[in-house]
Amino acid sequence: MNANFGFVRVAAAVPSMRVADCRYNAEQIREQIDEAIAEGVEVICFPELSITGYTCADLFFTQALQQSAMRELEALCDYTRGKAIIVLVGAPLQVDNDLFNCAFVMTDGEVMGVVPKVNLPNTGEFYEKRWFTSGRAAREFTPGGVAPRIPKIEIWSGEVPFGTDLLFCTHNYTFGIEICEDLWSPLPPSTQLAIQGAELVFNLSSSNCLVGKNDFRRQMIKQQSARVHCGYIYTSSGVGESTTDVVYSGSTYIAENGEMLQEGERFQRTSSMIIQELDIERLRTDRQRNTNFTKDKNGHYRHINVAPMEREEEFTAPIHRHFSPSPFLPKPEEAEQYCEDVFSIQTSALARRWEHTHAQTLVVGISGGLDSTLALLVSVLTADLLGYERSRIVGVTMPGFGTSDRTYNNAIRLMELLGVTLREIPIRDVTTQHLADINHDMSVHDATYENAQARVRTMILMDLANQMNGIVVGTGDLSELALGWCTYNGDQMSMYGVNAGIPKTLVKYLVSFASQNMFSEEIGCILRDVVETPVSPELLPTDENGEIAQKTEDKVGPYDLHDFFIYYFLRFGFTREKIKYMALQAFEDQYDEATIDKWLNTFMRRFCTQQFKRTAMPDGPKVVSVSLSPRGDWRMPSDASCI
Repeated sequence: MNANFGFVRVAAAVPSMRVADCRYNAEQIREQIDEAIAEGVEVICFPELSITGYTCADLFFTQALQQSAMRELEALCDYTRGKAIIVLVGAPLQVDNDLFNCAFVMTDGEVMGVVPKVNLPNTGEFYEKRWFTSGRAAREFTPGGVAPRIPKIEIWSGEVPFGTDLLFCTHNYTFGIEICEDLWSPLPPSTQLAIQGAELVFNLSSSNCLVGKNDFRRQMIKQQSARVHCGYIYTSSGVGESTTDVVYSGSTYIAENGEMLQEGERFQRTSSMIIQELDIERLRTDRQRNTNFTKDKNGHYRHINVAPMEREEEFTAPIHRHFSPSPFLPKPEEAEQYCEDVFSIQTSALARRWEHTHAQTLVVGISGGLDSTLALLVSVLTADLLGYERSRIVGVTMPGFGTSDRTYNNAIRLMELLGVTLREIPIRDVTTQHLADINHDMSVHDATYENAQARVRTMILMDLANQMNGIVVGTGDLSELALGWCTYNGDQMSMYGVNAGIPKTLVKYLVSFASQNMFSEEIGCILRDVVETPVSPELLPTDENGEIAQKTEDKVGPYDLHDFFIYYFLRFGFTREKIKYMALQAFEDQYDEATIDKWLNTFMRRFCTQQFKRTAMPDGPKVVSVSLSPRGDWRMPSDASCI
């Protein structure tokens, strides 16, 4: 499944079952295997003891049940012959005088390995030590570390690897197995499995259902997947188990690095299954960047090569995974806390800089656009935080050749309502004189014409800051820095870039949030109009109606696309081919392939050629998971080739 992009399609299945009816249970498992194959699943995981049922109790001691389980396992294994899938199924297994609770890994008619459960619950409603032996008995301590005591076992197909030290390796990824209670232990086996190379961890479970337990279990799975940067696939016994004393709900989860990608519906009366794609390349990126994620050289782990049959033709079913078109924005239920955190980071950072410099004022250029509006709001909140008068914030509007009435009026009114000191310094005359001094034709609206205005504005702000014992608060955002959409030694420069860690889509979201939740209705009305105003540097003259003629997104492309590109390029280092593939899924109803191609090429070209502006960027706080600070997250030569 999309091997070139690193996606692995997996399934967590809960078959309909009958306690101690191995034949029936195997039939249900076969049906779900066929269903999974039809969906292009590469690995399917069934619950703990899914061949027999978890609640067989003392029936586990009977030869009839043990022999029936082995017969059905053998038939099930043979059923996988010629099928392009790896199957993980649970069953009891007698080894010498011990009975183990095991996971069998099968593909193409072969058992590739058997993993016994390590941690056996034996409190409350659980009595596993009555029937089973811990997987610890299958290994022993030697002078060189831990080695398998029972390296292989004899089953119908001959000798197969046995133990808790097995890692299963395909040509694309490596996976490990733990069973139910293993996850709940102080040191889950999956921790060492991941350190030793497992990128996916499958948990065959039979966890019963109690009030509140599902939320706790979900959090454990998310946290473990985050702690060891893995994909975690969990499935547990369903309602067919005995309800003599407890109830089972058939819980299924697929998580990746702290994010729950999919969760199945519980208490279903028939067989159920969830399917999802896990991103191996994404996991590997996080492991590479985590310098503490190093392999324990003393660990003894065996690598088992697993080679499922190749499909006769490429499987092209739609991907199940959802890619958010707005990766920097919060989920609706998390919006309030998320926005409060962002504002707290910005205000805390600016407050520290304001106090440290002993500045009398903050000087902010206010255009009536999104970025300067956010910088003004943060400055006001910072003054409130420090107990300073808002009049210590000097908002400067500098109308130029392209300033529209809409942005001008919004800037003036917003500063008045927020109670900051307002300064209006037009730049038309000084810019005209400057262009005349350098013999530039005023009718030629090129980069010189545009950048001269940006640099004049920056000069005014810097000189005002010197005059008033202040610091210039930068307004440029992370997206503009990524694209180099800023004038070098113009709006690229400030004394503190409070928005430098905020991508454009989040800037818009924050201003919108502030308009509804943080200020008066009159201020909120202005903020909402700012949000609806086209993004523009307003450096070219307005049209005949006085409206904005220069729209940034017409020139460099839609910011929602660019922020998507920024996230996956900076955060995970994905190739442009993979980013394009994901963008086509995320924006399928918004942009066609040609449009995505065009702006992705623009992004890559501009990103690689504009590093010199980022190398000289001022200080500013990191806010989201990526940053372009040359002192922090991103170090890059200014003369690198475009990749």
